[in-house]
Amino acid sequence: MEKYKREFAELLAETGALFFDRDLVLKDGRPSPYFVNMAMFKTGRLSLRLGSFFAEMISGLGMAEQLDIVLGPSYKGSAIALSTCISMWEKYGKEVFFEYDRKEAKEHGESTKLKSLFVNKTFFDGCRIFIVDDVATSMATKYDLLEKISSEANWRSISYKILGIGIGIDREQTTAVYDQQGNVILGEKGNDAVKEFESKTGIGVFPVAGIREIVSYLYKEKIPVLISGEKRPMDEQTKQEFDLYMETYGTIRS
Repeated sequence: MEKYKREFAELLAETGALFFDRDLVLKDGRPSPYFVNMAMFKTGRLSLRLGSFFAEMISGLGMAEQLDIVLGPSYKGSAIALSTCISMWEKYGKEVFFEYDRKEAKEHGESTKLKSLFVNKTFFDGCRIFIVDDVATSMATKYDLLEKISSEANWRSISYKILGIGIGIDREQTTAVYDQQGNVILGEKGNDAVKEFESKTGIGVFPVAGIREIVSYLYKEKIPVLISGEKRPMDEQTKQEFDLYMETYGTIRS
């Protein structure tokens, strides 16, 4: 496990961004023994550290020299994009634009005529974009963002290239399965959302770390984690509940 991944795991534990508790429910309706909340990286120090993990990943992928724009979907992704760009400059002397989207087009002030869905107006013909976000579950936010980028490029008549999508944590889980009434069917696996996204779009998805390696490292090193509101090393029961969850809903990656 790379040094920056270990440091990332330790900060997830330190901040409580990764926590375990009873009765947690995901947006898709499934129960989960853990949750990741990147909003806990909420100081200058923590934000810069988070950006440094993304910058190291981008550099490790060999994309640093190709990169023009780091784009983060609002709202959490926008803060990650900014901190990543700062870290790219600090660590590698590489100056890149940061960009983020609006939830709806601005129709006043400087955007009265343009009605752009992107705040900083950094796109240019031939620009190369790397997208960053906090977690990957269903990938719905990423599909929406690709549509916005395509629309922006079309009305501005410019070309662009998406180099990849970087995420803080890959939950490494399949999508939910629903019955005819729209109720989630517990215990059933859907599709591998990340692999499906890569197949449909041709765009690679690169996590800073996967949840399995994060939890395994914290458990093995007995690093205190927030469990039911208390900071303590991960006990055997908590680890077993996590392992059962991954066995039930987790992806199978080579």
